[in-house]
Amino acid sequence: MIKKLFLFVLLWCVALNTCAQELLVRDLKVQGNKRLKTSFVKHISSIKPGVALDSAVIKNDIIRLKRLPVVSHVYFQVFLAEDNHYNVFYNIEENFTLIPSANIYTTSDNEFAYRLGLYEFNLLGQAMTFGGFYQNDIYESYAINFRAPFLFSNKMGFAINLQDLTTQEPVFFEDETANYKYNNKSIEALGLYQFNFTNRLEFGLNYFVEDYRFKGDNINDRPELNVNKWLFKGIYEYNKLDYCYQYISGFKSQFNFQYVTSTNDILTEFFIGWNDFFWFKRLGEKGNWANRLRMGLATNNDTPFAPFSVDNNLNVRGVGNTIDRGTGVIVLNTEYRQTLIEKGWFVLQGNAFVDAGTWRNPGSNVSDFASSENVKVYPGLGFRFIHKKIYNAIFRIDYGYGVSKNATNGLVFGIGQYF
Repeated sequence: MIKKLFLFVLLWCVALNTCAQELLVRDLKVQGNKRLKTSFVKHISSIKPGVALDSAVIKNDIIRLKRLPVVSHVYFQVFLAEDNHYNVFYNIEENFTLIPSANIYTTSDNEFAYRLGLYEFNLLGQAMTFGGFYQNDIYESYAINFRAPFLFSNKMGFAINLQDLTTQEPVFFEDETANYKYNNKSIEALGLYQFNFTNRLEFGLNYFVEDYRFKGDNINDRPELNVNKWLFKGIYEYNKLDYCYQYISGFKSQFNFQYVTSTNDILTEFFIGWNDFFWFKRLGEKGNWANRLRMGLATNNDTPFAPFSVDNNLNVRGVGNTIDRGTGVIVLNTEYRQTLIEKGWFVLQGNAFVDAGTWRNPGSNVSDFASSENVKVYPGLGFRFIHKKIYNAIFRIDYGYGVSKNATNGLVFGIGQYF
């Protein structure tokens, strides 16, 4: 208690510039890390030898480190070295970072699909991510991903993604719903840049080939397509989230914008943009209220191949596998997470949620958002089985039960929180 009081008084004086002589950092020392390299921690930290001892700078460093997949928790200490110089210690508790991933989902219509993956989130001790997944959703798919946010400096990085995705996709024509075998082969390269502690940008190109093959007897002569496309992508993120093991607090906004070219009259070029707003609040010692609001619009082409989908594993738990498409979307996910058991590394969380969304039909107008045909409301319950020392080691199971028009119900399994 005395040590904590001393640190508080010391750093409070620094922050208010009330000390008679400026306090300086003699050295930054890193403790507790085994797989995360000390040189990397010093590389991305703002506290450096010779700079002023500043509580706000230290706080930002701590939050930045806690956002790294390899870090489960971090705290700091300050000790007098000599004269007005102080040593700052960052004490790190690490996560295990070679992590399998799994997503499994079913509905009352006996649909079943799964995705299995393996990712290393601390490649070479530099907080780089490398891995991939295998998916079986009627057809087989795979992807390989590499991401190094601090590859060139503590602000600049790079990412590359390869994907061969094949699924059965319902396409909604005026007089029928037709099933297609859909394949998307793509390669994507992104530049990553952090303006400061809270603001970052991703920008880059994606070259892909879309292939639609009709399933069954094509008695209505529906189109089959094979189209080469370029996608120009930009992502801007404002992040003020703070993590404490399984608990999250704060606000985050992430804006995605894409322009997709085309050489086909059916799959025409279009713009698409959406914003995800996240807000988390701690309630008491064991409660966490989590919210995600997505609002998006795309070029309102009258096409059965609209970009926004209503999907079990993306936005509304229990609704089914791509049951509808649209050129606009509004989705709210809100849930209360309560820690039921916490023993050492293990946490059992209970979860009560409501997923609600609505879509604009292709070629229609904004009044579609209020149509009862388009509104989906799915409350539900779930559990989270959490390992506190392994990154994203959260096994989730949710059951969503629809209360809106033409509703279904179903289970959704996965690794990691739903959002």
